[in-house]
Amino acid sequence: MAAHLRNQPAAYQPPGQDSRGHEAHHPVVGPASFLRQSVQYVKGVGPERARLFAKLGIETIGDLIAHFPFRHQVQGRPQPINTLEPGEPATIIGNIVSVHTSAASWSSRRQSVVAEVEDATGYCLVRWFNAPYMADRLQGIGRVRIHGVVRDADGIPQFVNPQVEPADAAVAAEPRDGERIEPVYRTVDRLPSRVIAAAVRQALPRAVLEIEELFDEAYLARRRLARRRSAIERYHYPTRLEDVPIARRRIAYDELFLMQLAIAMKRNRSLTLDRATPLPSSREIDLRIRQRFPFTLTRAQDRAIAEIVADLARPRPMNRLLQGDVGSGKTVVALYAALVAVANRRQCAIMAPTEVLAEQHFRNVEKYLQASRVRRVLLTGRTPARTRDRDRKAIAAGEIDLVIGTQALLEKDVTFRSLSLVIVDEQHKFGVAQRGTIRGRSAPEVVPHYLVMSATPIPRTLSMTVFGDLDVSVIDEMPPGRQKIITRWMGPDRYDQAWELVRRRLAAGEQAYVVYPLVEESEALPLRAATQEVRRIAEEILPGARVELLHGKMSGRQKRDVMRRFAAGEIQVLVATTVIEVGVDVANATIMVIQHADRYGLAALHQLRGRVGRGDRPAYCLLLADRAGDLARRRLSILCETTDGFRIAEEDLRIRGPGEILGTQQHGWPELKVANLAADTELLELARRDAMETIRRDPALTSPACAAIRRELIARFRHRLAWLDVA
Repeated sequence: MAAHLRNQPAAYQPPGQDSRGHEAHHPVVGPASFLRQSVQYVKGVGPERARLFAKLGIETIGDLIAHFPFRHQVQGRPQPINTLEPGEPATIIGNIVSVHTSAASWSSRRQSVVAEVEDATGYCLVRWFNAPYMADRLQGIGRVRIHGVVRDADGIPQFVNPQVEPADAAVAAEPRDGERIEPVYRTVDRLPSRVIAAAVRQALPRAVLEIEELFDEAYLARRRLARRRSAIERYHYPTRLEDVPIARRRIAYDELFLMQLAIAMKRNRSLTLDRATPLPSSREIDLRIRQRFPFTLTRAQDRAIAEIVADLARPRPMNRLLQGDVGSGKTVVALYAALVAVANRRQCAIMAPTEVLAEQHFRNVEKYLQASRVRRVLLTGRTPARTRDRDRKAIAAGEIDLVIGTQALLEKDVTFRSLSLVIVDEQHKFGVAQRGTIRGRSAPEVVPHYLVMSATPIPRTLSMTVFGDLDVSVIDEMPPGRQKIITRWMGPDRYDQAWELVRRRLAAGEQAYVVYPLVEESEALPLRAATQEVRRIAEEILPGARVELLHGKMSGRQKRDVMRRFAAGEIQVLVATTVIEVGVDVANATIMVIQHADRYGLAALHQLRGRVGRGDRPAYCLLLADRAGDLARRRLSILCETTDGFRIAEEDLRIRGPGEILGTQQHGWPELKVANLAADTELLELARRDAMETIRRDPALTSPACAAIRRELIARFRHRLAWLDVA
C-alpha cells in the first residue's frame, strides 16, 4: 500500500475523459438531474430533516455525496452477550425482549428508553437518554444489531445511546469477516452521523453512475490515483481500511488540482491581459530613497527591494506578497516601493485594516519623509468631514502623492488621478471584494501594481493556495540591534515571580504591556478581563506605577491619546486586549505579560510578543496560564522554544488548520473538505505542477480533453470568484 500511495512526479499528458457535454452543478459530480434533486427526496430524509441537512450546506443529493466522513469507525464482529466487558466497544445481535420508559435515576427527572436484549448466552440492557422516539421505533423489531461501549449496571452489561438497526438489514450489509467500517460525518443538532450515513447509503449507488471522470487511465496510472467514482464510493463506505487512504488521496488531489487550476488561470489572465504603468527606478532614485533611512538595509530587505523594483518596471501589474517576521522591516521595503511610484510622478495608496495600524504607518512615513516634497495624507473613518472633503478633492486632482488609510479608501467618493501602486498591509484581514475595490481605483485601461504585506509568516502550503496567484518575497533576516525575546510559560505557582520581574523592569525605567483576552467579564467564559483587572493591577500588583487601559471598544480619539502617552513614556503599564497585536511600536516597552495565554492561538501569541524587543535592551514575554490542556501546552512550549515566526506558522497550521489561521473563507476559496494543507504538502506540489502544465497547454480549457475539468471548475468557483472567467 505504501508504494501505491507514494507521490511520484510524472511526465505530463493532457487529461482525458468520457464526457457527455453537460454542465456540472456539484463539486464532486458531473452533469445529472438526479444529483440536482433536493436531498429531501432521499428515503428517510423528508422536508423536516432536509432543513437540518441545509445547516450543513447540504441541499441537493450532489451536496450530500460531497459531504465526506471525517473519520471511519471499525466495528468488530458480533459477539455473544456473555463475553461483554465493561469499558470495551462491542457489537451484538440479539432479540428485543421488552421496551419500557423509566427515570434515569431516583434523583433525575430525565426519562430514558430501556430495552432488554437477549441471545442464546444471556441478556443485556440498552438505554437511550433524551430519545423518547426510540420506544416507538423499536416496536415491531424483533432482532437488532447493537454497537457501542459496554457499561456495567449492577453486574448487568449495558449499552447507552448505542447504534441500533434491524438485524436483517445489518446481516445483509455485514462483510464476510463480520467486521464493519462505518463512516462518521460532521453533524448538527438533531442530525446524528448515522442518519447522514443512512442517507448517503441510499443515494450513493445511483449517484456514482452520474459522476464524471476528469482524467484518462494513463494520467491516473502515472499519478497513482484511483478512479473518481470508486474513490467517492469507497471513501463513504470502504470494504477494508486499506481503501480509505487510497480513496482519500484521489478526492484530495481533485480538490487541490482544481484550486491550483483556478489560481493558474487567474495568474495567466493577469499576465496576458492586464496592463500596468511601468515604474522604472534608477541609481539616482535608489540613492535618494536610501538617504531617507537613518540605517543600512539588511541583505534580505535589499533582495526583496530588487524583486519589487524589477516587477514595477514591467508593463504588466506586479502581484507580490511581502512576508516577514515581526520587526523584520517590511514597512521600510513597502515605503521604498511607494517612493519609486512617487518618483515616477504616480500615486500610491497604502491600506491597513485598523486605524491603529494606519496611524502607525503614517507616523513612520512622517519620520522618514521630513522636509520631503512628497505630498501625503492619512485618511480613516475618524478623519473630520471637512478635512476628508479637502483631501478627497486633492487626491482626485493628483495633488496628493501618497495616501495612507483604512477601509475609508474604499469609499466610492475616493478616486485617484494616477493610482499606480496599491500596498495592502495584513492582507488576509480584507475580503476579496475589498481588495478588488481598491485595485479598481486607477484608470480603466490600466491596473495598479499590487504589493501585499503580512506580518504573520505564512506556511508554504498556504502561500501556494490562499496567495497562490502572487509572487512571494521573504524577509528572513532581522535588522541589527534587535534583541532576543526571552519567553517563559508560568503557572499559578510562579505568578509572583512574573510580577516581580515586571517591577524590576519598571524600576529600570522601562515599560510593560499586560494583555487580557476579554474587554469585559463574561458569564460564558470564566476569564479575567482588562476593564476589571486594570484597577487590581494599579492598586494591588503594581502600586505606584502609572497604569492605563486600552481596548477596541474605546473611541479612536481615546485610543490615540493612550498610545501617544504610552509612546511618550507618560504611561508605564498598558493594560490591553489584542488591539495592540499589530501597529504598536514602543522601543522602551521591554516586558509583556499575557494573561490566560492558553486561550490564544500560536500566531496571535507570536504577534503580541512582537510588541516588545523593539529597542536595544533585552525583552521578556511571560505567558501566564491557570490551566493548560495538552494542546495548549504544545502551543506554549513552542513559543518558549523559538522566536522563528515561520516555524511557529507551520506548527500553527498543523494544530489549527488554514481556515482559522488566515480566515481563508475571505479569500473566496471553497472549503477543502478532504485535503489537508498541513499533511498533503507533496500532493499539493503534484497538483500544482499538473494544474500549471494544463493551463500552459490549454489556457482556456477549451479542448475536448479538458471539457469535464472545465465544467467541474465552473461548478466549484463560478459563484465565489468573479475573476474566474471560463463560463
